[in-house]
Amino acid sequence: MSIISHYFTKDNDLLASNRRTIRFVIRGKLFEMETDKGVFSKAGLDYGTRVLLDNIELDSNVNVLDLGCGYGPIGIVIARLFSVNVVMSDINNRAVQLAMENAKKNLVNLSVVQSDGFANITDLFNTILFNPPIRAGKQIIYGLFESAKNHLQPGGRLIIVINKDQGAETALVFLRTIYQQVEVIAKKSGYYVICCQISLTV
Repeated sequence: MSIISHYFTKDNDLLASNRRTIRFVIRGKLFEMETDKGVFSKAGLDYGTRVLLDNIELDSNVNVLDLGCGYGPIGIVIARLFSVNVVMSDINNRAVQLAMENAKKNLVNLSVVQSDGFANITDLFNTILFNPPIRAGKQIIYGLFESAKNHLQPGGRLIIVINKDQGAETALVFLRTIYQQVEVIAKKSGYYVICCQISLTV
C-alpha cells in the first residue's frame, strides 16, 4: 500500500527519501538548499515565494516568524538579507529537519520549531510571513490568518503571498474583517503580496 502524505501533514518522514540540492539567487545573493520528497516545492524555489522575497522590506533586529517554513527558503533568506531574528515553524517532520540543515548550510543563526499552525508558538512577532498551503483548504488557511493576529506585537504585520487563481481576492475580503489595515504591496504574474497590520494600541 502506498503512503499518501502531503507537505502540510506531520508524517512525511515515512516517505522514501530522495534528496536534491537546489540553488537560487535572491537580490543578488546565492542560496543553496537541500530538499526532499514530501516538502513543498522540492524541485526549486516556488514562484510565489520568490515574489514575496523580492517585495518585502524589514527593519533589522525585529522578530519574524516564517509560518509553514518548508525547507526554509523564506526564513533563511530574510535572516541573511535583513539581519532579523527569525523563528521558522512547520508541522512537517522532514521540513523541520531540512530547515535546520539549510540554516547551517547558509550560515544563518535562527530557531526552528515543529508546530501545527500556532500550537507550539508562544512568542509575539513584529512580522509573520506566510505562503499558505492552498491544498490544506480554506478553513485551515483562514483559521491561520485569524490566529496570526494573536501572535503579533502592536503594530505588527502578517504578510502573505497568494495567487489570484487560488483565492487572493476572496482572501483580501476576509482579511479586511480581521486586520485594521490591509493592502496589496505587490502583484506579479497573478501573485498578490498582501500586508495586514494591526493597530499600535491594544
